[in-house]
Amino acid sequence: MSDDGLVRCGWAAIRPGPDLELYRDYHDREWGRPLRDGAALFERMSLEAFQSGLSWLIILRKRENFRRAFAGFDIEVVAGYTDADVQRLLADEGIVRNRAKIEATIGNARAAAELGSAEDLSKLLWSFAPSPRPRPADASEIPSASAESKAMARDLKGRGFRFVGPTTAYALMQATGMVDDHVRDCWVPTVTL
Repeated sequence: MSDDGLVRCGWAAIRPGPDLELYRDYHDREWGRPLRDGAALFERMSLEAFQSGLSWLIILRKRENFRRAFAGFDIEVVAGYTDADVQRLLADEGIVRNRAKIEATIGNARAAAELGSAEDLSKLLWSFAPSPRPRPADASEIPSASAESKAMARDLKGRGFRFVGPTTAYALMQATGMVDDHVRDCWVPTVTL
């Protein structure tokens, strides 16, 4: 139980400090809530890729900087980025300056644009959502990947997307409500798809 009297998922329990509200708000208001807007899904896909190997808290702290640097994650704009934009982004101290992840985000925008629209990206991603299942009793019941996330990763890679392995795909599914991995005792209400 948290100091505010609410039971949360274990990963959302951090020590009191400047990041407590940021992390709790993400858990309480965003994580696991169904998200179908294609542009917002592209943002989440991009941030999950940048998070690979890092703490999610680092990404949350830099989220507004990422939004600024990547034009609000507008797929068409990011798809048009050039080598000059890559250099600009590598010099931006407000984001994670990893060339492979920056280039993957631009490439992913191009792959998403080839689908036709942001909403086509949403339809594609949600086509891998599994049937609803009961919430896990505790974190030990939560997988790092699933058959659906493996299928999503395989499909996305076949379309030219990068930094979308099965674990990253599963994290995207969790974050955007395709799966509900809030633990059973968590106070966040279950959302029906």
